[in-house]
Amino acid sequence: MARRAIATPKVACVDSGVAACLLGLDENRLATGGDLFGPLLEGFVLMELARQITWAEEEVRLFHYRTKDMVEVDAVLETTDGRIAGVEVKASATVRSDDFRGLRLLERQAGDAFAAGVVLYTGDECLSFGPRLKALPVGALWRLAL
Repeated sequence: MARRAIATPKVACVDSGVAACLLGLDENRLATGGDLFGPLLEGFVLMELARQITWAEEEVRLFHYRTKDMVEVDAVLETTDGRIAGVEVKASATVRSDDFRGLRLLERQAGDAFAAGVVLYTGDECLSFGPRLKALPVGALWRLAL
């Protein structure tokens, strides 16, 4: 997997509420979507994952995955025994098969180490896109252990 992946740092704001305020975005402007809601939601999810892994029962490391072809997975969680779960964040109320592109590539490259791939989105349904690929509402962050 490493031969096709590139090391690119990913920066996320620790507090998405402060970031929204600094950008002059109020609840009404965020509700209309726009170009900034997606990055704010992604940063929010990344920071929530970072917080939750600090109290997880087993040690988990958090990474970002991007290939030289710019195929990405927003968050990759890896346990000490090598199991991997990918998380993609979409600021959309619907999910398409193409939203799993990065997760499918990660699944192929990780092989048996790939435990699950999840697209977190702003919709309400839990949807299956394959044996190890699911779409879940963002609120699942507080209901499920990934």
